[in-house]
Amino acid sequence: MKLITRDFYLDKLKNVIGTPDIKVITGIRRSGKSKLMEAFIDFVNAADKKANIIHINYNLFEFNNIKTAAELNKYVEQKYKKSKNNFLLIDEVQLCEDFEKAINSFHASEKYDIYISGSNAFLLSSDLATLFTGRVFEIKVFPFSFFEYQKYFSYSDIDKAFDSFVKEGGMSGSYVYKGSEEKYAYIREVFDTLITRDIEQKYKIKNETLLLKLNDFLLDNISTEVSIRKVANTLTSNYEKTNDKTVGSYLNYLCNAFAFYKVRRYDIHGKKYLASQDKYYLADHSFKYAKLGTKNLDFGRIYENIIALELIRRGYEVYAGVLYKKEIDFVAIKQNEKIYIQVSDDISNETTFVREITPLLSIKDAFPKVIIARTKHEEYTHDGVIVKDIARWLLEKQ
Repeated sequence: MKLITRDFYLDKLKNVIGTPDIKVITGIRRSGKSKLMEAFIDFVNAADKKANIIHINYNLFEFNNIKTAAELNKYVEQKYKKSKNNFLLIDEVQLCEDFEKAINSFHASEKYDIYISGSNAFLLSSDLATLFTGRVFEIKVFPFSFFEYQKYFSYSDIDKAFDSFVKEGGMSGSYVYKGSEEKYAYIREVFDTLITRDIEQKYKIKNETLLLKLNDFLLDNISTEVSIRKVANTLTSNYEKTNDKTVGSYLNYLCNAFAFYKVRRYDIHGKKYLASQDKYYLADHSFKYAKLGTKNLDFGRIYENIIALELIRRGYEVYAGVLYKKEIDFVAIKQNEKIYIQVSDDISNETTFVREITPLLSIKDAFPKVIIARTKHEEYTHDGVIVKDIARWLLEKQ
């Protein structure tokens, strides 16, 4: 299988070398966490002649005899070299019983630079502070971005590359398959495993049918407003007995496992969060194709999903904006930076263009206002609003 260097994530790891944090690599299944760790090991070996790499990959049979915290502690201590810079890297750490006890002990000894990755069922973002007594630095890994996709396939034509990316998505493990049927079968297996292992086992789900129906509902309604009460009522009307609390819990489980990302709604004029009707975006748009098929595609919603994930990947806090009952697709915030974004499939029609630009023109502050659409042209400005082609925006320096 072809590999590319994922500099975006590798740089994050390089920047925390030598810090006292426990570095934890998280992300959806098959998003490249193990390959990232291997690339980091190659970098350390080349850059630090005094490095002593202690690497345990529980995917390999050779580590099958290290199953408890005591055995892990013994193995690592035997590999420790006092005169070296000791890097401890453990992949699929959850396969070791009581692994957190050993990790906390290694951290307390101040002898190791620690990096771990593992199944989402055991390394959820919400659990890290409780799991480890030391400070945790989380590196969130996503499926391939469009930038990485183009790099992988060495496309010279941006527009052809984007059209292909929209169909194939960012689950790079599917790229080795030649036919779309085989690609989607692989992607479907990844998603189904995520549901059955990372969610059902972790939370001991009793009503598997309800979880699957809720999951299909979200897949079919990406980028649309979701009311927990309305979803519960809809499922109940379809003879699936449930309530708001259960639906809300299941939604959180899906987000905790990195299957979906919740985007809250924000009143721009009132500068307050709105309590209901959040939006949910898929970790990768290819999951929708794999699970529900490719008929009757709404490219506008797919583009919105791609942009939402790219904003999150770039480190923005992302909200769905509301201004005088008009919707702004995204309000993206990072420190003192704020961007208002509208997303559209095609703005060549004047009516569509006016519909997209009007809410942005209603915002009176000086922060950038952007329409991202499939223009296939270089960016331009209209009444102070920047218009960008989605493929070219996705390739902008991160």
